[in-house]
Amino acid sequence: MNFGLKNIPERTVKPRQHGLTMVMDKGMGLDGVRDFLSVAAPYVDIVKLGFGTSVVTANLREKIAIYREHDIPVYFGGTLFEAFLIRNQIDDYISVIKDYGLSHVEVSDGSIVIPHVEKCGYIEKMAKHVTVFSEVGSKDATHIMPPYKWIELMKAELEAGSSYVIAEAREAGNVGIYRGSGEVREGLVQEILTQIPYEKIIWEAPQKAQQVYFLELLGANVNLGNLAPAEVIPLESMRIGLRGDTFHLYIGKEGTYAGLQSE
Repeated sequence: MNFGLKNIPERTVKPRQHGLTMVMDKGMGLDGVRDFLSVAAPYVDIVKLGFGTSVVTANLREKIAIYREHDIPVYFGGTLFEAFLIRNQIDDYISVIKDYGLSHVEVSDGSIVIPHVEKCGYIEKMAKHVTVFSEVGSKDATHIMPPYKWIELMKAELEAGSSYVIAEAREAGNVGIYRGSGEVREGLVQEILTQIPYEKIIWEAPQKAQQVYFLELLGANVNLGNLAPAEVIPLESMRIGLRGDTFHLYIGKEGTYAGLQSE
């Protein structure tokens, strides 16, 4: 930090095991990536090249190299995994991962139906070679899973080798753990937390109100994902109580303003 302030919560440091900020890059240019990282690199833990954008992004290798220079892993969005899988090209997908030297992959089933045993098989297979993030939840807003099912799937995927499970919300934050309005399905979240360690869950939370909810519930070192690049610095400020939404979280009664004292 640039200045010294009391009552600032202790943040985990990179390489973090929890307190992660996962950023979604939906097609930034090389100069944009450089500008972004010039101010935000200390707060970015991993970057997802959203959905299938990596297929059509020019200078892809150069972009990955820039992130790598800052020790920030990159992975392709889970939709791309599903696009290869549905075309019976999973071996081609693995070849692409190797060709681009990626150390992380996402295994998801948000757009297609994959028997869960089969999904866990892909997780187990890939976890022998790379770090696996697996996503739970559907991108279909009409597909509502009960809490016990979320817990069952998350447990199985962690046991299969996922380092983290991602709670689906899409880039807009209006499905999965959220209602169509973006409101958090609080009962679902709290039920999940009775069985799954919070350090092992990355909550997709693209909207500010969603970020505030998880910061108030789980503290400064909650794992949050699907952040737009421009939102990383605002989020880090909010994590440590330096934005109005979380200003009073860490101050306590002794921090109540009492006015200037005359000498």
